[in-house]
Amino acid sequence: MARVQMYTTAWCGYCVRAKALLDGKGIEYDEINLDDDPHFRQKLLELTGGWTVPQILVDGEPIGGYTELWRLDKSGALDEHLAA
Repeated sequence: MARVQMYTTAWCGYCVRAKALLDGKGIEYDEINLDDDPHFRQKLLELTGGWTVPQILVDGEPIGGYTELWRLDKSGALDEHLAA
């Protein structure tokens, strides 16, 4: 199984949705909470190319946020990413 990392904040509704989607599928992930980092947007931009939360990585490859995760799941491509 691929390693999934998710950068989140407590106040982000899309973070909650992304976690619920992964939890519902039984996918384990490492959550990196950014609430205490006032410069998290710059760090995310450098790491993933995106500056919003959540930012989700599969085996170190950025896949985007909740919308991209949802699209991958609906198309069946999420399971392919995780199996690789």
